[in-house]
Amino acid sequence: ASGAVARAARGAADRWRPVVQPQSGGLDGRRTRARRGLAPTRLGGPEGDRLVRAEAPPPPPRLGHAGGARGVQKKLEQAVAEARAQHPDKPIEVWATDEHRIGLTPILRRVWAPKGQRPIALGHHRYKWLYVTAFVQPTSGETFWYVSNGVSKPFFAGLLALFAREAGAGRDRIIVLGLDSAGWHTAPNLVVPEGLRLAYLPPYSPELQPAEHLWPVLDEPLANQYFETLADLERVVANRCRGLDGDQLSLGTNFHWCEGFRMSARARRF
Repeated sequence: ASGAVARAARGAADRWRPVVQPQSGGLDGRRTRARRGLAPTRLGGPEGDRLVRAEAPPPPPRLGHAGGARGVQKKLEQAVAEARAQHPDKPIEVWATDEHRIGLTPILRRVWAPKGQRPIALGHHRYKWLYVTAFVQPTSGETFWYVSNGVSKPFFAGLLALFAREAGAGRDRIIVLGLDSAGWHTAPNLVVPEGLRLAYLPPYSPELQPAEHLWPVLDEPLANQYFETLADLERVVANRCRGLDGDQLSLGTNFHWCEGFRMSARARRF
């Protein structure tokens, strides 16, 4: 088993290559799925080593979530119905996407310790970051992982195109993608590839986002640990993504209360 893991790690490393283009626009188009035990695709370059301002600010907060889960379910059902009417010959699947920022600032969590002893975790606060973007099918846990060193609207447009190509959106299936209304996720000037339909969640509602449940699982090997460089951190993140499987992830992403995120299995039968 250890030999297989080593071969997979070497193969993933051989497939990685540095890509340097403005605004982190360069993408390394390799398939990355949690089920297949592959590392996350590495995106961007030195120019992306910062948070790039989005072209449009996120929409102002609204009063309440207009029904919360019911509103999300209705929106997803409508998007699936429209996609099915336009593409009756293809399966329709509902996915979710989100970003997660991690860096050299320690992630602290509670631990067990002998009575009377204070546990100690080494840490050195430095404000350097990586961004992990995940696209997950909530019912199956199938996940595409990507690691970058910045985010921006042009970068996200390129990431959508890469995900659509790797997931077969438009060719093999139509994907309705649930996401938040961050400035780099929204119009204007956001190019959405064929085969993807974006469905926006209510503002400030992470509890309605299945992909949010990926991050505590991803962070487990990072908690209470000290990393000297971003490269050290990235290696641990890559190994973690490689080790996670869909069955493990779907325990958190398969929202039983929101039928909208569970329509994919039914849609496949048409």
